[in-house]
Amino acid sequence: MTIPNATPITAELVAEHGIKPDEYQRILDLIGREPTVTELGIFSAMWNEHCSYKSSKIWLKTLPTKGPQVVCGPGENAGIVDIGDGQVCVFKMESHNHPSFIEPYQGAATGVGGILRDVFTMGARPIAAMNALRFGDPAHPKTRHLVRGVVSGVGGYGNSFGVPTVGGEVEFHPSYNGNNLVNAFAAGIADKDAIFYAKATGVGKPIVYLGSKTGRDGIHGATMASAEFGEDAEEKRPTVQVGDPFSEKLLLEACLELMASDSVIAIQDMGAAGLTCSAVEMGAKGNLGVTLDLENVPCREEGMSAYEMMLSESQERMLMVLKPEKEATARAIFEKWGLDFAVVGKTTDTRRFHIRHHGDVMADLPIKELGDEAPEYDRPFLRTEAPKPLPASKVAAPKDYAEALLTIIGGPNNCSRRWVWEQYDHLVLGNTMQRPGGDAAVVRVDNESAKGLAFSVDVSPRYCFAHPYEGGKQAVAEAWRNLTAVGAQPLAITDNLNFGNPERPEIMGQFVGCIEGIGEACRALDFPVVSGNVSLYNETNGVGILPTPAIGGVGLLPNVDAMATIAFKSEGEAVVLVGGHGTHLGCSTYLRDVLGREDGPPPPVDLAAERRNGDLVRSAIRHGRVSASHDISHGGLIVALAEMAMAGNIGAVIDLPLSPDLHAKLFGEDQARYVLAVPQAHVQRLLDDAAANDVPAEVIGTSGGPALRIGTALSVSVETLHHAHEAWLPAYMSEEL
Repeated sequence: MTIPNATPITAELVAEHGIKPDEYQRILDLIGREPTVTELGIFSAMWNEHCSYKSSKIWLKTLPTKGPQVVCGPGENAGIVDIGDGQVCVFKMESHNHPSFIEPYQGAATGVGGILRDVFTMGARPIAAMNALRFGDPAHPKTRHLVRGVVSGVGGYGNSFGVPTVGGEVEFHPSYNGNNLVNAFAAGIADKDAIFYAKATGVGKPIVYLGSKTGRDGIHGATMASAEFGEDAEEKRPTVQVGDPFSEKLLLEACLELMASDSVIAIQDMGAAGLTCSAVEMGAKGNLGVTLDLENVPCREEGMSAYEMMLSESQERMLMVLKPEKEATARAIFEKWGLDFAVVGKTTDTRRFHIRHHGDVMADLPIKELGDEAPEYDRPFLRTEAPKPLPASKVAAPKDYAEALLTIIGGPNNCSRRWVWEQYDHLVLGNTMQRPGGDAAVVRVDNESAKGLAFSVDVSPRYCFAHPYEGGKQAVAEAWRNLTAVGAQPLAITDNLNFGNPERPEIMGQFVGCIEGIGEACRALDFPVVSGNVSLYNETNGVGILPTPAIGGVGLLPNVDAMATIAFKSEGEAVVLVGGHGTHLGCSTYLRDVLGREDGPPPPVDLAAERRNGDLVRSAIRHGRVSASHDISHGGLIVALAEMAMAGNIGAVIDLPLSPDLHAKLFGEDQARYVLAVPQAHVQRLLDDAAANDVPAEVIGTSGGPALRIGTALSVSVETLHHAHEAWLPAYMSEEL
């Protein structure tokens, strides 16, 4: 078959679409002719890294994705876990890195909008959002602009849509100077018997376009996200989508009402690659063909071509396969909400993707090959060489422990994030049970139930750079620990795997090592991966980011009244260290912030110890024996104690004498450890339970007083801690620094 092609397909045009010569030859072999320019665009969208996972697919298949709690694993819009009582939690995390570097406000805003659609496309009402943000060196001339724009975009969309942004991460490092990271997370609640999927069924069923009109924003967005940046990054601004959170709120309500009307066969949001990806995925999953008549697509701009309509990533749009007898009902719902509703095609038995525009055939392609048979690469990789050991005895102790502590908690990476989260409406809907700043966010599932969900996002990129395997394990373990520290039973994770150019063997080696570590930790902790996203080519002029496999964890609290927070609650309670004293200073915050070094191995992760120690802590919390709980992570024991003191405005007296290894005990980042505040009446029971379960636990001090005192090494008032902790970010953003 020949389709007239008004635009000559040249080698330069193929390259502009991100298609390599061997991939183009594969296209020619597949369809037996030269593609039209619209078909070239479709292949570009479906076969790019962002949509096809062609460099990562073989490794993603090694991750554990099943468990008794898993209702739906990877492959749909979001993952689903059972939370009991006929309810499920639907959640996912995705990146919007490249768009947020080019246009930080809209890039971040549409990242939030996209992840919310992934959740409510499946029939869930969103109840919480989080984000993991990484920026370059604070001294870099673009960093402040990016921070301001991204934070404004996250808040502007989430606040207007009406979902609480309850937690996340913000980190600075020079490796992100040319590629900031914006990873957006969302979770929602649905009834287990009312979940909607993207698999189309039935021949001759109407395909319906829902939501906002199509424009020229975001064309080639997915292709742009699958390439590293050069000097022309600013010229890519037209590939960034523009969001409208008020339209998305209308779309949410209309979709949920539509789903309740028993009208939907399949539904898919128009995210990356827009109309192309959504139509192909629905048809391919159902082993059906799809025919689209583009003259019926609602457009907000005049004279849009088939190429532009198929590749636009305009926001707040859905595609649905509708029960034919329900067309009038469905149309009335969307017209009531003031949104577009248009029948733009039908399902067929041809397994072809057939595109027409004003009677002309613009594309006729095999749909399964587009959706399921993109190139898959087993790229060569070079494993990262394990760093040399760095004994604590080879790391200098601070001359002034108080000054070292204040340096860490008052620096860019450990200071308060209040300036960020106070721009987010974290209390909307009225079910937020813990404000940002603790170990994990906690949200009650609805207004009637005492049941809650805990959420955390974690990764230590410097660990992953030094030793990807241990870094991958640690990211999962820390998410598991943060959920445990509030009393939640960890259920499952979503991951957002951010790396540089996979065509470089050392970068691919980082990816492989992190995946292996993530997989081992998930298996050991019964913490499966149910959804996620891969973001590669986070490089500018050949300089890549630190490997950053962000882990979003979800846990269940049967009763939010039994949850723990990090704040000391009262004077005279025992301060209990669970998991042993610190010994490991390699890759530590102390090493970086106080001594100006980034070397040594990351702390090893003993997954059996993680499980034993965490199970003990969770049980103690649920039995009401713990008044405050905090996991020990960045900065070690001393930072955990300072954060507990600041959260409760109560100090503590810690009985650790001066010794040659005191700096390791205080700043060591050994894993599987917690600090607990325990009422005196429960101390012995806790210690007995720990001994019975082979968990190291000891009383190291007492809560109370106006200062944090550690032996004779330091005494710092809680007021001084607060001042140091709260000062840096507001001063930086107001350009006082």
